[in-house]
Amino acid sequence: MMAELGHFALILALCLAFGQALIPLAGTLANKPLWIATARPLSCGQFVFVAVSFACLVTVFLQDDFSVAYVANNSNSLLPSYYKVSAVWGAHEGSLLLWALILAGWTFAVALFSGALPEDMVARVLSVMGMIAVGFYLFMLLTSNPFERLLPFPPMDGKDLNPLLQDVGLIIHPPMLYMGYVGFSVAFAFAVAALLAGRMDSAWARWTRPWTNAAWSFLTLGIFLGSWWAYYELGWGGWWFWDPVENASLMPWLAGTALIHSLAVSEKRGLFRSWTLLLAILAFSLSLLGTFLVRSGVLTSVHAFATDPTRGVFILAFLGVVIGGSLLLFALRSSSLGATASFSWLSREAGLLLNNVLLVVILAMILLGTLYPLVADVLGWGKISVGPPYFNFFFVPLGLLLVLAMGVGSSLQWKRQTSGSLQRLLKAPVLLSPVLAVLWLLLAGWHLKVASLLGLVAALWLILFTLQDIWKKSDHSRGRRIGLRRLKPSYWGMVIAHLGIAVLAIGITLTSNYSDQRDVRLVAGERIEVAGYGFLFKGIEEVRGPNYIAQRGRFDVFTIKESVGGTPFADLKPEKRRYLATGNVMTEADIDGSLFRDLYVALGEPLGEGAWSVRVYVKPFVRWIWLGAFMIALGGVIAVFDKRYRKKPVDLTRGSVNQPVAAPVRDSDPALVQTKKGN
Repeated sequence: MMAELGHFALILALCLAFGQALIPLAGTLANKPLWIATARPLSCGQFVFVAVSFACLVTVFLQDDFSVAYVANNSNSLLPSYYKVSAVWGAHEGSLLLWALILAGWTFAVALFSGALPEDMVARVLSVMGMIAVGFYLFMLLTSNPFERLLPFPPMDGKDLNPLLQDVGLIIHPPMLYMGYVGFSVAFAFAVAALLAGRMDSAWARWTRPWTNAAWSFLTLGIFLGSWWAYYELGWGGWWFWDPVENASLMPWLAGTALIHSLAVSEKRGLFRSWTLLLAILAFSLSLLGTFLVRSGVLTSVHAFATDPTRGVFILAFLGVVIGGSLLLFALRSSSLGATASFSWLSREAGLLLNNVLLVVILAMILLGTLYPLVADVLGWGKISVGPPYFNFFFVPLGLLLVLAMGVGSSLQWKRQTSGSLQRLLKAPVLLSPVLAVLWLLLAGWHLKVASLLGLVAALWLILFTLQDIWKKSDHSRGRRIGLRRLKPSYWGMVIAHLGIAVLAIGITLTSNYSDQRDVRLVAGERIEVAGYGFLFKGIEEVRGPNYIAQRGRFDVFTIKESVGGTPFADLKPEKRRYLATGNVMTEADIDGSLFRDLYVALGEPLGEGAWSVRVYVKPFVRWIWLGAFMIALGGVIAVFDKRYRKKPVDLTRGSVNQPVAAPVRDSDPALVQTKKGN
């Protein structure tokens, strides 16, 4: 009964999504205020019914209702309850329902927090989001129904959740990732709404910025939670492998990063309007492309869900409609956006343009490396593999150049920077960043390497520019404390995000160049020394979990100066687990982590006569990668709370606060003058 209720609620959500897609948009075309007013209630109703459907699916998992095919294929009576909940989105059908729920949630949020927006703009935005929802509901109901029954002979027990997904990180990672993916649908809907209205001004950019920042922050957290999961769960000690599905999440993040910076220029100077709209379309289109890659069956990956290529036809068709339709609309209406102001090539506008160019070049490089093997296979050119060497060859120099450009670009003035002030701006970072990088490596006792020097110089360059900019801005008013307090949340968000990029770059540089690894054969009582630490193998014990049996190793960890008989400062217990329902064997590494290094031990295979293969890593500064990622996401969240994003724009032509200024933005534009007070 619960499955049928969930299925029925999903059908009702589809019906409301159809109404949301058609009625408000028709109201804007026919100038029918009553039709326009239906946008918000239809959005709320759709959210309620898809939430009911999702709650029903959670319930059938908790009840071990194995007559539901999706439950039978992805759960088991021995599975702990919290993993039964995460199993809801652990495979294809349920993850699509989670996607639809999050899309409905973003739609509900737009309906709830859009009081400052003109009613016709809200109607267009919610209609576009309704069209997207219709596509996903049809996909589920026609090809991927999570409530399909196995009747009349359901299995007695389920097949179990993939052991790789039986981890706390996988409870959080997919929802965060989907919040980012789906969140870009809001920026996409705003872009399409602007094209439909033929109106894109500074007020439009100001409305779009908080939604884009929020989606980008969620996607940042989702990507790096996945990176953290791969690091400690897969037993290989790495944090990024350029897996095609990893790339599928990185590409919309890069497009979203470019969009955030382009929106800032569009809001403040009225520049890059067409480019901003195109980036909004690109960010969401790449999110849909990632969905196609993961769910079409064209990729084999530990991250991929679907293996049925027939479902890919529907997604590919949907992808063609969304991307093709939005690009066609862009081609037809972009000329109506009006002229934009000019800018100097020595200004913040130019710096942000360089930022966008580098981001898009990196994006194109990743897109080519990800899709080329698929295209080659389709065209009969044979099986071609594009691996980490290709991506690292292009990404590392482009990434370094991007970090250097970030430091200078974010410190330049709007409109024009004089050459003399630029020289003063460059002096401290140019002199100090190489010196500090060399001192860092020498004091740490590491050999000087070109790659590590370049990475540290770039990161310290960005830190010095950012701190210098804070000092400069805080000194513009009487009393430094008052000056700092007057800086807007959008500015502090930028500062924290840029510092996060620097911390991330330091972590990547040092762990990539100075990690130490040993793969050895050990028996109980033997000791191995790695990078100043001693690891004593004490033996293997058998332990039983809720749905697995594990061989657990015991390792005492000492500093190299201590004797074996001394007191260990860490006790690591890596495991080799065998899951009872499927017989699958999984490696569970154990890590002693700190801010400056990780000690990482993973059990390999038994080698006979009590011996085991063991992998040991000492990884300096690896946690700075995830610390930096958290700072980047935090910066995006802080920027969302800038008060000016919630101000109602003034319409000088009507004397109303309900319509934006439609004229091209100039330096004398009151809407622009208002936004210049912030950053």
